[in-house]
Amino acid sequence: MTQDQRRGLAPLLAGLAMFGPFAIDTMFPAFPEIAREFGANEWLMQQTLSAYLIAYALMSLFHGPVSDTYGRRGVIVGSVVVFLAASVGCALAWSIESLLFFRVVQGISAGAGQIVGRAIIRDLYEGPAAQRLMSNISMMFTIAPAVAPIVGGWMLGLGHWRWIFWFLVAWSVVLLVACLWRLPETHPRERRVPLSVRELVKSYGGMVRDTHFWPLAIAGTVNFSAMFLYISCAPAFVMEQLKLSEQQFAWLFVPAVSGMFLGALASSRLAGKYDARKTVGLGYIVMLCASALNVVLSAWVLPHPMVPWSVLPIGLHAIGISMSFPTIALLVIDRFPTHRGGASSMQSFVALVFNAVLAGAIVIYLSDSATKLALGSATLTVIGFVAWRVYRRVAKRDALLARAGGAVV
Repeated sequence: MTQDQRRGLAPLLAGLAMFGPFAIDTMFPAFPEIAREFGANEWLMQQTLSAYLIAYALMSLFHGPVSDTYGRRGVIVGSVVVFLAASVGCALAWSIESLLFFRVVQGISAGAGQIVGRAIIRDLYEGPAAQRLMSNISMMFTIAPAVAPIVGGWMLGLGHWRWIFWFLVAWSVVLLVACLWRLPETHPRERRVPLSVRELVKSYGGMVRDTHFWPLAIAGTVNFSAMFLYISCAPAFVMEQLKLSEQQFAWLFVPAVSGMFLGALASSRLAGKYDARKTVGLGYIVMLCASALNVVLSAWVLPHPMVPWSVLPIGLHAIGISMSFPTIALLVIDRFPTHRGGASSMQSFVALVFNAVLAGAIVIYLSDSATKLALGSATLTVIGFVAWRVYRRVAKRDALLARAGGAVV
């Protein structure tokens, strides 16, 4: 792989990872209009998100292992083609049922860029260099959640809600051309492992039995879920609680994404200077302080939700999330060096299933109150902190046992 290809890798992988937030966030401003056209209630509209996430989660179990067997490039290119076709289907949907079907197809294909992209990073880099690249991609990736609802609002203001999905079609075409032109194959044939149901079950079984996997997977999942809680109920939070219009979703997404960008920048700068324990620990200090501030403002200080005060803690929280995520993600992948794609898939599967349940079954009970949302977000953050502390204890114990075993030998 040439130096020129390496320089272009970060923006390309970031663009591929943007499929997820673009497919989620661009349609939020159009929820009321889609509901009116198809006669759909609030629960059905929420399923356009949860159905997408469930499909995304289930397919995420296969993106990584398939790339471990057949290579990274082909999996990504094929997924972009499927996402493009599904976006055309969404744009031409004739009922809420047909829209849900094509959202499922979008979900099946949208995760390959992000999941396989993590494996590509570990194919090429190790240690601080891998953390820096992961953080740099996160900085570029964070543009998507801020831009997506704004673009959706513009499309809605200029024309029909279907324009939002035609925008996704155009985005897919651009990325398909970029992949065919610039995406290298980083997983050579001699490193590939055979794909079989038995081996897949065996490798995933080993992961779920690993004492390090679950604390790390839970920490990484609920950290982001604390903010995803607000993202998944964005139409209710922005338009009903903050009393803003379809074109003003930026009040929620710009602070959140700015925080994600600053956190990723901090993680990149800390790579090689601080170890994983300190980097993630700093992230949790920020997240716990932001959670406490959010609860205090929503429950006791503000008479009703208002900008900018109701969204500033969300932006602060995002800094901590993005500071800790690259390190936690790499710790999971590094546990399984011969199945990096599979490890990335399993990590994503856990997060996506949880967020699908959160979006489809839990958010609807919290979205009517800023205080409920703040308490829910704080609870998830505390769970993540406890999981990280459990991981630290397990890792310390295993290191002591390994040293003791070496001394005996």
